[in-house]
Amino acid sequence: MSIDSGGKLTRRVIVAMFAGMCAGIAINLMPDVPFVPRFLVDVVQRFLVDGLFDVVGSIFIKGLRMLVVPLVFVSLVCGTASLKDVSRLGNLGVKTLGLYLASTAVAISIALSLAMLAQPGVGFDLQAHEDDFAAPAAPSFSEVVIELFPDNPIASMAEGNMLQVIVFAILLGLAMSMAGEAGETVASGFAAFNKVLMRLIVMIIQLAPYGVFCLIAKVFAEQGFDAFAPLAAYFLVVACALILHLAVTYSVLLRTLAGLNPLVFFRKVKSLLVFAFSTSSSNATIPVTLETVEERLGVRNSVAAFTVPLGATINMDGTAIMQGVATVFISQAYGIEIGIAGYLTVVLSATLASIGTAGVPGVGLITLAMVLDQVGLPVEGIGLIIGVDRLLDMLRTAVNVSGDAVISCIVARSEGEFDVNVYEKGEL
Repeated sequence: MSIDSGGKLTRRVIVAMFAGMCAGIAINLMPDVPFVPRFLVDVVQRFLVDGLFDVVGSIFIKGLRMLVVPLVFVSLVCGTASLKDVSRLGNLGVKTLGLYLASTAVAISIALSLAMLAQPGVGFDLQAHEDDFAAPAAPSFSEVVIELFPDNPIASMAEGNMLQVIVFAILLGLAMSMAGEAGETVASGFAAFNKVLMRLIVMIIQLAPYGVFCLIAKVFAEQGFDAFAPLAAYFLVVACALILHLAVTYSVLLRTLAGLNPLVFFRKVKSLLVFAFSTSSSNATIPVTLETVEERLGVRNSVAAFTVPLGATINMDGTAIMQGVATVFISQAYGIEIGIAGYLTVVLSATLASIGTAGVPGVGLITLAMVLDQVGLPVEGIGLIIGVDRLLDMLRTAVNVSGDAVISCIVARSEGEFDVNVYEKGEL
C-alpha cells in the first residue's frame, strides 16, 4: 500500500506548492497596486489568508499530527516485538544515536565554515541591549535521563512527549516478545491496528495538494519580499549550507556506509521532501517518512519503527545548520568575536541541543537562545532573523527528514534488515 504510487500525488503537490507561492506573492503585493481598493485588500486578508488558507492548512496539519502518537507507538511496538534477538536492540540504538549525532556535528561544522567565509553579518554594526528573549536553562544530564521514562504513559501520549512514548513502546514490545503465546496474540492485534493506521494515513495524504496550497499561500502572503532584503546574505548562506549538507553529506554517507546509489534515494524521497517543506514539522511528517522508508526505500519495520520516530525527535541537522550560521551572523552583526573555542562550543551545544528538540515549527529559535547564551552573544539578536525564519524552517525540515531516511537506510543495511530490491526498483 503506497501513498504515492506512480508519483501522481507528488506532481499534484508540487503544482499546488508553486501555485500557492504565486497566489501568496500576488496577495502580498496587492496593497502596493494603485487601482486595487483598500476594502478588497482587507477582504482578501480576512477571508482568504486568515480565513480559508488558515483553516484548511491548519486542518491538514492537525490531521497529520493526529496520527503521529498512535502510529509511532503501534509501529514501534510491532517492530520491537518482531525482534527475535532482543540484544540486537542495544546495537540498533547505539548505531542510530551515534550516526544522528555525528551527522548533526558535520552539519553545524559546514554551517560555521560557510558563514565565516561569507560573513553575512558584516556591516550591521549593532549594539547589544537588554535581552528581549530569555534563554532557557539547559537541563542536567541526570534530568534528561530521568525524563526519558514516563510515570504515566497515557499522559505522555496526550502531551506528545515523543521520547517517553518511544521508551514505553520499546518496553512493551520487549515484554510482548518475551511473553510467548500471549505476546504473539497481542502482537497480531497491534499488527492489524498498524495496517488500519496506514490506511488512515493514505486517506489524509490524498488531501495534501489542498493543504499544501493553503499553507504555502499563507506563508508567502504574510512574508512577501520585504522581510528578505536586509537579510539576503544570511538567508542565502543558510540555504546553501542546507543544500550542501543534503546533496553532499547524505550522498557520501549513503555511498560509503551503505553502498547505495544516492540518486535513487533522492528520486524516491521527493514526495517526502515536498511534504516536509510544506508542513515545517518533522513530527507531522512522521507518517509520510515511515511509509516512504518502508515501502519505497526497503527498510524493514523492525528498524524503521525505531529510527524514524527517534530521528524526528533528536536528528535536527537542518536546525543545527541554522544555529551555526545564525551564531556567526549575530556575532558579526554585533562585532563580538567568540574565537575558535566559542565555535567549538557552538558545535557541541547545538549538537546536544538537538536531542529532545520537539519536531515542531520554529522550535529552532528556542534552542538557538540556549546556544547564544553559552557563547556570550546577545540573545536579542534572534530578533534579527525572525522575519525570514519561517521559510528557512521549511527548508530545515526537508533536510531533517532526509537525514532520518538516510540513517534508517544505513542502520537497516548494517543490521540485515534492508531490501535492496525494493530500493532499486524503479518508479511504477
